[in-house]
Amino acid sequence: MEKVLRDYALLQNNPARLLADLVSHIRPPKVSQDEYAIHAIQALCHVLHGNPEYVVTLRQAILKLLGDHKPVSLFVDSGIQPGSGFFTEMSRRIGHKLLPDAVNPAYLKDLFSLIFPKASDEQWVLAVPDDVWWQLIDALRFEDSDQALVAASQRGLLDAVQVLSYRLSASGLEPELIRNHPELENHASPFITQNIELGVFLNSPADIVPDAKHILVMLDQCRQVITKIRRNSSQTGTSIHLTFLLQRMTQQIQRLENLLSIIVSFRVEEHATDSIIRLFKTLVSAESHKNDVSQHWRSNMELLALRVTENASRTGEHYITETRSEYFTLMRSAMGAGLIIAVMAMIKIIAAKHHFAPLTEGILFSLNYGLGFVLIHILHFTVATKQPAMTAAAIAASIDASDGKTKEMDNLIAIIAQTVRSQIIAIIGNVSLAVPTAMLIGWLIYTATGEHFVSVDKAHHLLADIHPYQSAALIYAGVAGVCLFLSGLIAGYHDNLAVYNKIPARLRALGWLKKLLGAPRLDRVARYIENNLGALAGNFYFGCLLGGMSALGVLLGLPIDIRHIAFSSAFVGFSFVGLDFDITWQLGFMAGLSVLLIGFVNLTVSFGLALYVAMKSRKVGLVQWRRLLVSLVKRLYKEPARFFLPPKASVAPAEETDAGHH
Repeated sequence: MEKVLRDYALLQNNPARLLADLVSHIRPPKVSQDEYAIHAIQALCHVLHGNPEYVVTLRQAILKLLGDHKPVSLFVDSGIQPGSGFFTEMSRRIGHKLLPDAVNPAYLKDLFSLIFPKASDEQWVLAVPDDVWWQLIDALRFEDSDQALVAASQRGLLDAVQVLSYRLSASGLEPELIRNHPELENHASPFITQNIELGVFLNSPADIVPDAKHILVMLDQCRQVITKIRRNSSQTGTSIHLTFLLQRMTQQIQRLENLLSIIVSFRVEEHATDSIIRLFKTLVSAESHKNDVSQHWRSNMELLALRVTENASRTGEHYITETRSEYFTLMRSAMGAGLIIAVMAMIKIIAAKHHFAPLTEGILFSLNYGLGFVLIHILHFTVATKQPAMTAAAIAASIDASDGKTKEMDNLIAIIAQTVRSQIIAIIGNVSLAVPTAMLIGWLIYTATGEHFVSVDKAHHLLADIHPYQSAALIYAGVAGVCLFLSGLIAGYHDNLAVYNKIPARLRALGWLKKLLGAPRLDRVARYIENNLGALAGNFYFGCLLGGMSALGVLLGLPIDIRHIAFSSAFVGFSFVGLDFDITWQLGFMAGLSVLLIGFVNLTVSFGLALYVAMKSRKVGLVQWRRLLVSLVKRLYKEPARFFLPPKASVAPAEETDAGHH
């Protein structure tokens, strides 16, 4: 490092190259070697303390970079979502991954990416403690700098603050923001007021010590408005544009506060070391991720997923039973669904017998499944595997609320126990009626026509298709689990859509529909759509996903298919009748085991994916996961019966009663 400083002192050619060379010496050979970077910075401090001319050399190089190259874009753009929108930014990042930016040396932002060119730079820069960076800043003795260089570097900060303030004001006037917070029209908007206060602050006479308190109060009010809109969006819905806008405004407020603290410290001649280090680390982190597609997707989708899963969690609460009466009501509801599923399985077999073209067959299967599931919902019946995608969001909401507190954790374990036993009884309800109904249909057809609905060969084929290890049935059950998970997200999305786009109110405004149905009936339809659009869409699209998978497999030339517990059990019923019940106990046992394993994979995959997304949306950490699993194992060991049957009402524990109200 001493050689780098000596060579630069002789040539005085390129300050960016000097800093890039120093960073390359500080950068550890392996990302995990944080101590290497710490010792390298301390060694640089030692060199600077022993050579005052090197202090002047490095300090002037930094100040020239800040003063001679346009710094505003670095301060106002790095680490802040652009105003172009979510999808435009996504396509920009993908494009720049394929074809990197051309470097413009006139802009400090471009030079900064040359000084810290590696994505791993973020890790060691953040890992170095603040006090070590403080030692380096202290060694550079900026208080002894040439005042002309200092003034030029500070001018960039003042310009950046103004630009950020104008952008925040403009965002505060966005129609979508005002629509979600009408009070901005009725009262003085803090987004506008902060810009006015900033103008007073920047134009204050040089002999008066400036006060940024009014600006900070306005920025805090801006943050409160954003928080309120986010909180209300669980009732009023949200959109990708609104989510992106609120994320961007939050980042702008944080950056404004950071830059203001630096400017105020300079004006009152105090050290701004903490604020400078915080800004430096933020900029390095931002430049490391500026073309990171996954980080852009994750940061925005977590917020959107929170809104969607909260809508799903309200639906999921209906699938969780507390009392024995609710438990057996759910079983009866599931039995009703089993009756319809047997009919859907019959229609599917009839459609398959005609051997239509793959696309036609896929459409017919999709309509059969989709409309059948919609009918099940309209009749208030329950498909067991529809539960996990909904209940996982309710559980994640409870984990988020528990925050490790013992009482809330007990309530959470009670909710999981309720969920498990609810799903078990729903599966029993589906299968217990799907199988005998399928057998009854097969017997009636045989009695009426003299021919079996399912031939012997077809019966063996249906049973072979669900064999757990002689076929890909369990893999296909996993595919069905993914479809179930997606249907849960679709349901949450459409619930959000109905609220955010005010679909019921817009339906009521349709003149031709009002004439057709009449105002009272139209009002009932609008209310039904408001409460059920997500469930109807989720059920229909779930059917389309199931029905279209085999056609997709043919289109791609891949062995893609689905296996669903309810339909598999109905196919077993048809097969047994087709074989005139001439089956061995081994075949009967294997058929029952296959159905149970398919159901287990359906539930595990869909519930796991839904719980993962719900957890990610609430940023539930590893510690909370571990605490949850330990508590769950303890409760399962002590009270295993609670995971299969609700307690009697007279002895229900307090936590079970409380848990249902989450």
